[in-house]
Amino acid sequence: MVQHWQEMLPIDRYVASSNGLLYEYDRKILTFLYQPLIGPTSLSLYFTLWAQVEENRLWSESSSHHGLMNIMGLNLNDIYQARLKLEGIGLIKTLVRVEDGTRSFIYELQPPLTPDQFFLDGMLNIYLYRKIGKNQYLKLKRFFSDKAVQAEERYENITRAFQDIYETATPTTFQFSEDAENIQQEEGQVFVGRNHSTSIQVDETGFDFDLLLAGLTEALVPRNSLTKKVREAISNLSFLYGIDPIQMKNLVLSSLDADDKINIEDLRKAARDWFQFENQDQLPLLIDKIQPPMNQSKTREPKTQEEQLIHYLDTTSPRQLLIDISGGGEASKSDLQIIEDVMFQQKLLPGVVNVLIQYVLLKTDMKLTKGYVEKIASHWARKKIKTVKEAMELAKKEHRQYLDWAEGKTAKTPGKKKPIRTEALPDWFDHEQENKPNVTNETEKTEDYEAKKRALEERLKKYKS
Repeated sequence: MVQHWQEMLPIDRYVASSNGLLYEYDRKILTFLYQPLIGPTSLSLYFTLWAQVEENRLWSESSSHHGLMNIMGLNLNDIYQARLKLEGIGLIKTLVRVEDGTRSFIYELQPPLTPDQFFLDGMLNIYLYRKIGKNQYLKLKRFFSDKAVQAEERYENITRAFQDIYETATPTTFQFSEDAENIQQEEGQVFVGRNHSTSIQVDETGFDFDLLLAGLTEALVPRNSLTKKVREAISNLSFLYGIDPIQMKNLVLSSLDADDKINIEDLRKAARDWFQFENQDQLPLLIDKIQPPMNQSKTREPKTQEEQLIHYLDTTSPRQLLIDISGGGEASKSDLQIIEDVMFQQKLLPGVVNVLIQYVLLKTDMKLTKGYVEKIASHWARKKIKTVKEAMELAKKEHRQYLDWAEGKTAKTPGKKKPIRTEALPDWFDHEQENKPNVTNETEKTEDYEAKKRALEERLKKYKS
């Protein structure tokens, strides 16, 4: 596994900096709008780094991560995970320098989005709505809104213009070269002030624009309609709602106005309506796409079949795993709902969920049974399983218990011989553990089991490419 200590150590130094001044109002934005998405630990890390930057300054003194651990009362892994969440949501930029084997970091705090930017973002506001619910969301909108300043009709604007009050006097003596030098900003210095924050933008390379354009003729959608802002909106909506280029084509066509321009707001509404229609009026949740790096296998070049499978499960989302197993077909809504509930209620990581999916599908004739999945998931959550390897090992160890759960047994019946089982098992399962006195190996494997095993192997070959 890639551990946090491979990325940073307690003795490593860091400096906190701020990309422009942060205001007291930002604390409310971070607390009420960002905290539901990133969690209290990440918010605490942001506030701690912010506190280390002196008032009206942009840089802090150099500190060690060990000192940060003492201040926050957290271990290094928790701090590392909190930092990654801040990076992903655009609240921090991390720079590192390695010199003579010693690492030093710069943690540059980014200002949060303003309330109007956040609530009109098109991504973060959707995730927040799904996270906290309609009533709390509307309450926050009211909290960050107020009555617009509007002059009453009976009032007249009598404000004077600049040139009405001031005029320029010609100096008698002006040493241009010397005075101009004093007026200019010194090299290597910046004025302390507020910098503009930027919205979250998904990398456009993650969306196949060539396939989208192949389905849109020039007569239907002029190419100049796909401006930079439109392409950015399409990339974000594709990531947010899981829309492929084929479906996106229909949404783009529905958002054209009378001038053959793509209305971004209409496109957002069409994408949202499509997702809610497909998901019983639900909105998407913000989750880790794949297994977090610190919980992945440390093998850089997997060679054995098991190492390759672990790498695949580490770097694949549960939704994509279901698609691969079904030969490219979309996962059903009910299966996705089961997986979503497990990830959020039991707090299992994506790689661990992938092992759970593979194990359960082969144990229940390629069906995800909600009760069975939740029972194993709750067991893994109590055992604090964090990695693919740990999940595999526990599945091997508790295989007999899981068989009883699958058959609805709660206790062993005295005096009865344990039946012989020949259920299908994942390739990573060590069949030697099944070598009990009353259980045979290869002779009891049925042709049906072999067929299931070969079929699943073929479906999962995509991870090798």
